[in-house]
Amino acid sequence: MTPEPRPLPRVRVTASTAGRVSRPVTRGVALPGRVADEAEEVFSRGLVRAQLRLALGCVAAFVVVAAALAGVIAALPTLGDPVVWSVPLSWLLHAYGFYPLILVFALIYARAAARNERRYRQLAEPEDPA
Repeated sequence: MTPEPRPLPRVRVTASTAGRVSRPVTRGVALPGRVADEAEEVFSRGLVRAQLRLALGCVAAFVVVAAALAGVIAALPTLGDPVVWSVPLSWLLHAYGFYPLILVFALIYARAAARNERRYRQLAEPEDPA
């Protein structure tokens, strides 16, 4: 039986920074094939903020509308009277009434997000001096 070899000690390896000029790391979204400059970084941060505001606004509006729909269904006991395929109408509205809402809010978000992207591209891409 041979003894197991002991693991080597951990060593931290760092690069030498002598003679180099440090450049800030860009966190923005760079367009393909271009180096991100300061203005583009500002525009991309603005795009991220706009998309976040849009997402939070859509979620908040969806929650309000969905709660209102649930409240209306619960407040109207007469919705339980009509029966469709031996299922009360209020049950069907609870089961399937939210899907059209989800679709509507998804379409609103997708169109607004695409509009935000187009605005960003217009700001970030240089104009051709023709």
